[in-house]
Amino acid sequence: MTRIALIHALAHSVAPINDAFVRDWPEAIRMNLMDDSLSADLARSGSRLDDAMHRRFMALGDYAVSTGADGILFTCSAFGPCIEAVAARHPGIPVLKPNEAMVAKARAGIGKLGLIATFAATLVSMPPEFGPDVALDTALAEGALDALDAGDGARHDALIAEQAAWLRDKGCTRIALAQFSMARARAACEDASGLPVLTTVDSAVAALRARLSNAH
Repeated sequence: MTRIALIHALAHSVAPINDAFVRDWPEAIRMNLMDDSLSADLARSGSRLDDAMHRRFMALGDYAVSTGADGILFTCSAFGPCIEAVAARHPGIPVLKPNEAMVAKARAGIGKLGLIATFAATLVSMPPEFGPDVALDTALAEGALDALDAGDGARHDALIAEQAAWLRDKGCTRIALAQFSMARARAACEDASGLPVLTTVDSAVAALRARLSNAH
């Protein structure tokens, strides 16, 4: 049986990715590792990925591998360089950033992309991953993550959808939701903007499954 380690920095990422596995890869064995202080500590540091943060990610990756994980999927998109370092340390297994597959889809698309996040640090770390050839506008859905923390999913989705409409008015022809926790807002964004909306969750599961299938 294939064993996948899911490493989370936000509690709200747990359900979306586990639901996607149940739907699209139910035979995979999942283990969930959570350190919900990572995002808070990153925000306090001014979004600086320092040596201490890198060491924490190395420790998480090492622990996942020690349990027999065949692959690792990180579910928070604000820590790209840390995840890349873990991947370099463990070249024998796939180690995926949460947004890799969605970024690939975005690169293949046409027109200006609107990228929305609810966590400010994500809008620092993620845009460079799209490369210079993708025309990109970004938006922070302020207050959305606080609403989700308070249990108000409807307000969370509505605040994200407002940004989708704003990005459409700026000339974007497609929308990308940067975080796993935002996947629930896809329909609201489509309704508000009339644009196609890319999410990270389903594409991440498919990409990880494909990499492991190709490796065997």
